Amino acid sequence: MDMTDWASLHALGNKPLNRLFADDPTRVDQLSVLIDGLRFDFSKTHLTGELVSKLSYIARAQGLAAKRDALFAGAPINVTENRAAEHTAERGEGNAEAVSLARGLQARMRAFIDVIDAGAFGEIENILHIGIGGSALGPKLVMDALGRSNSRYRTRIVSNIDGAALAEAVEGLDPHKTLIAIASKTFTTTETLLNAESAISWLREGGVEDPYGQLIALTAKPEKAIEWGIDESRILPFSESVGGRYSLWCSIGFPFAAALGWAAYEELLEGAAAMDRHFRTTPLERNAPVLAAFADLYYTQARGCQTRAVFAYDERLRLLPDYLQQLEMESNGKSVTADGEPLDYPTAPVTWGGVGTDAQHAVFQLLHQGTHLIPVEFIVSNMPGHDLDPQHHETLLINCFAQGAALMAGRASEDGARNYPGDRPSTTILVDDVTPSTLGALIAFYEHRTFANAVMLGINPFDQFGVELGKEIARGIAENGAEGFDPSTTALIAAAGL
Repeated sequence: MDMTDWASLHALGNKPLNRLFADDPTRVDQLSVLIDGLRFDFSKTHLTGELVSKLSYIARAQGLAAKRDALFAGAPINVTENRAAEHTAERGEGNAEAVSLARGLQARMRAFIDVIDAGAFGEIENILHIGIGGSALGPKLVMDALGRSNSRYRTRIVSNIDGAALAEAVEGLDPHKTLIAIASKTFTTTETLLNAESAISWLREGGVEDPYGQLIALTAKPEKAIEWGIDESRILPFSESVGGRYSLWCSIGFPFAAALGWAAYEELLEGAAAMDRHFRTTPLERNAPVLAAFADLYYTQARGCQTRAVFAYDERLRLLPDYLQQLEMESNGKSVTADGEPLDYPTAPVTWGGVGTDAQHAVFQLLHQGTHLIPVEFIVSNMPGHDLDPQHHETLLINCFAQGAALMAGRASEDGARNYPGDRPSTTILVDDVTPSTLGALIAFYEHRTFANAVMLGINPFDQFGVELGKEIARGIAENGAEGFDPSTTALIAAAGL
């Protein structure tokens, strides 16, 4: 990477936002992208035609188009593990062989759901999904967004190893009417398997004579699930080339495919596929994930922004910031290039956020008047998720749009405590409604944005070695206690009686 390219960005984006709008009456049209029920408005960022051209040049120099093609072709784009990243094939977009495999495994999952619906497992009313990380965050997001009032099965998703989480998840469930889905790509994840063992004990203590008969496995390692005791007929495999945080599209999505119905699952996939096609075929200058990445890179590289805030102005999307934290920070929280060379420029900002309007009364003070410049992202639906007085939703929309306007415009005052500096950037994503299609497109948008950022930064977004060291040390403590650790850790282990 020629660092002079990054250094030159600041001068290209130094005009205040108010001036940018005054100078260009077409700005909203030029920096808005419409895609199948979603409107992306980047006009309140400091992007300009000149800045977009410069960033497009960097993107081409970094081979974004070629790497995008390699991603969809099933090439080993995950270079540190010599593996493809074929989550788009689950949506029907990608290498023909990978798409065919995904379709076959999805047909197996659909047939399995039909068997459940037909009563082959008895009278099933509940699904308990056990996973962690990408094996839980995606299903949890989709179920919370789409399954509040129309779920065919009561679905609980548990990830935390804290026993209180599992106890809460099974509360009120009849063990005889509960199917347990164990989701683990490798089927070796410590937290997931311990929770699964406790769930089996819960079944047994509840009088279930054959608890293993109510288990299914969602995994890329069927042989491991078989060794663990799950019958081969109750294993829903997925491809090794589907990464954990990109896995909600495959059999990890079983709980919402079963609970919401197959039509909703297919609609989610097609919504994501529509975004895949947009990302693949649209010029960089009009490409929503790429423009979002351009804004990200401008603020991290030229303006020194260390965080990005995401606020869902829709209760159905309240888990989106949690989902994005893993997607963005586990993917791009790297300090070396894809070739293993150390970096001397920032990579992923810290992703954080919350739900509007709650967040307005908690963190927006800092956003409006604090000393940090923090790009903000608003996600809001044009249609409500309820049948209450329309004033609820009108007030929600008004608050969302007002916050973006206020961040940009500010308000001068001689009283410093009442002075709003303004010129604070935001992006707004307005969806027609929260449906399987728009949710699928929205999640795929964030996936491709993350990928575009990674390519332009020269890093690999598909490995996550940073999560391994802590796990390794935890195993050491479990096996050897306090032996060999620093004095603080040794004292803590002793104080806890481990």
